[in-house]
Amino acid sequence: MIRKILIANRGEIAVRIVRACAEMGIRSVAIFSEADRHALHVKRADEAHFIGEDPLAGYLNPRKLVNLAVETGCDALHPGYGFLSENAELAEICAQRGIKFIGPSAEVIRRMGDKTEARRSMIAAGVPCTPGTEGNVADLAEALREAERIGYPVMLKATSGGGGRGIRRCNSVSELEHAYPRVISEATKAFGSAEVFLEKCIVNPKHIEAQILADSFGNTVHLFERDCSIQRRNQKLIEIAPSPQLTPEQRAYIGDLAVRAAKAVGYENAGTVEFLLAEGEVYFMEMNTRVQVEHTITEEITGIDIVREQIRVASGLPLSVEQKDIQHRGYALQFRINAEDPKNNFLPSFGKITRYYAPGGPGVRTDTAIYTGYTIPPYYDSMCLKLIVWALTWEEALARGLRALDDMRVQGVKTTAPYYQQILGSPDFRSGQFNTSFVDEHPELLNYSIKRRPGELAIAIAAAIAAHAGL
Repeated sequence: MIRKILIANRGEIAVRIVRACAEMGIRSVAIFSEADRHALHVKRADEAHFIGEDPLAGYLNPRKLVNLAVETGCDALHPGYGFLSENAELAEICAQRGIKFIGPSAEVIRRMGDKTEARRSMIAAGVPCTPGTEGNVADLAEALREAERIGYPVMLKATSGGGGRGIRRCNSVSELEHAYPRVISEATKAFGSAEVFLEKCIVNPKHIEAQILADSFGNTVHLFERDCSIQRRNQKLIEIAPSPQLTPEQRAYIGDLAVRAAKAVGYENAGTVEFLLAEGEVYFMEMNTRVQVEHTITEEITGIDIVREQIRVASGLPLSVEQKDIQHRGYALQFRINAEDPKNNFLPSFGKITRYYAPGGPGVRTDTAIYTGYTIPPYYDSMCLKLIVWALTWEEALARGLRALDDMRVQGVKTTAPYYQQILGSPDFRSGQFNTSFVDEHPELLNYSIKRRPGELAIAIAAAIAAHAGL
């Protein structure tokens, strides 16, 4: 069994992994830049090590991270999500240095990270894919020819992309001509690769993803699906498990497709297979070779600790569950509470948390790395916490979500919480029938007002008086 894990990440996912380690009797090692010196994951891990003044460089240096794992006596490394979580070089160096990488092999990461190679693998396995180019396009001229063949609208995508970046919808020749250099530039800066390809744009689909687990003994299972249709500019906002939009037959079909996809590439550990659903047809979109931000809601409906299973698989143990034993119960929703101002085009709102109060009660979970007095640094993702609610029925889950959002207090920065309250009150959302166009089609939900509570107003007045008096 793994004895000590270097957590090659920060923020709430690092705290999540620390907690799993604590429950399994495994020592945890955190890393931190100067910007993260006072971060919660540093405080909660068994030990923590400084990786440099630069806010990003240390988190993005695979050789330095593996060297640190060896120096600190770790026998495993967990990459979390983001940063180097889908970096084949990191997995490769871990294997060379005798450190267990808690994720799939470097070969699988590389294969699934190349979107055109992933498409070819899925087509060979009989998993339906959207129409598109067989490989990358060489230049704009080829892109224009292929778009004409496929038919507008098309999606221009970075081959090595992820996280909603390096993607543009093009409705016409002029839009493709305009978008092509932009995507090339964005892909080069974000992923170090200028390669792009084209897919047919599936208009207003539902975004459905299936969680899979696989071990080294040939066992592969799915933990049902998540609905990620509520998103803005390809960035997920609210996730739901299971999807209220699927029939039992669709749910079984998508789960089976996900297992088939994982087996086709020899997948091990936790992963997610993402699909688009439109007019009853399911299309493979991509495979994420890491734990997902939204793994929490799958844990809530199945009772399976996904991070624990990741560590078990990396330790050479079989999955603790078989497909026939996995059931889902109730509904769970996850709200990504971002430090952003929805009323100001979602402008980031970094700064000091003057007061944080976590909601509680039945069926409420918060995964976070913030605390009262913590300053959110401007160098990283704007998500400051994940609020997760669970209930037996869809209607109860909606009511619990509204209550938990109202209970929560994050003061000092603006957040997306009041916007999510508007979404939960929308009849179109409450109906359980929506797609990826929901946010764009409901701009009126941004027309909310924030009323300050008497207690908050009293605190603000007291602070102003104290400042004026020089106290």
